[in-house]
Amino acid sequence: MTHLHPHEEKHFQGSEMLSDIVIGMSDGLTVPFALAAGVSQAGVENSVIVTAVVAEIVAGAIAMGLGGYLAGQTEQEHYYNELKREYEEVEHLPEREKQEIKDILARYNISKNVQNQLVEELSKDKDKWVEFMMQFELGLSPPDPQRSKKSALNIGLSYIAGGLVPLLPYIFTSTPDEGLRWSVIFTIIALMIFGYFKSKLTGQKLIKGIFKTTIVGLIAGFAAYFIAKVFG
Repeated sequence: MTHLHPHEEKHFQGSEMLSDIVIGMSDGLTVPFALAAGVSQAGVENSVIVTAVVAEIVAGAIAMGLGGYLAGQTEQEHYYNELKREYEEVEHLPEREKQEIKDILARYNISKNVQNQLVEELSKDKDKWVEFMMQFELGLSPPDPQRSKKSALNIGLSYIAGGLVPLLPYIFTSTPDEGLRWSVIFTIIALMIFGYFKSKLTGQKLIKGIFKTTIVGLIAGFAAYFIAKVFG
């Protein structure tokens, strides 16, 4: 007797949160690292480096969080402006909108008879009609009304978490050179762990994901460091 096991589809659902975390964590690991490394070459004590980096982390988290909030607001405004426009077009240009539905269906090789049937069914419900056009014509889905706040919080906290990694060695060491050495080690380890979890969540190959995340993070961090050093 054949036993049928229910098929369980595994799709990652947290793409927006992951995107926020990637943005915040990536910048949090690189910018404070570069600042701390640059200041460490100025002949100051670790306490000065810690103060400067803490100030940067706070300011950076606020700035990055605000950027995420504004981006979320812009996304909502764009969606509802397009929604309003679609309702107006359905109301005043129904035949053109029906043809657009047929054009969309034709891309999936759906026969003309079926196209006509689907158009007639959809056009009976204006809300469903507009919803179809928003999703399949414009590629827009209703945004989460809390998206702006969530994005700001996710990015801000991720920036702080990332920024603490290169900062901590300067708190627990006595010289800037020693702090820099351990900061590099901590940052590399954090980038590798970050790359591992990001790869697991997105389904990328682990080795490739870890390597790419680590290399990109180090390039960004050291580029900022050398620029800061060149310009004093």
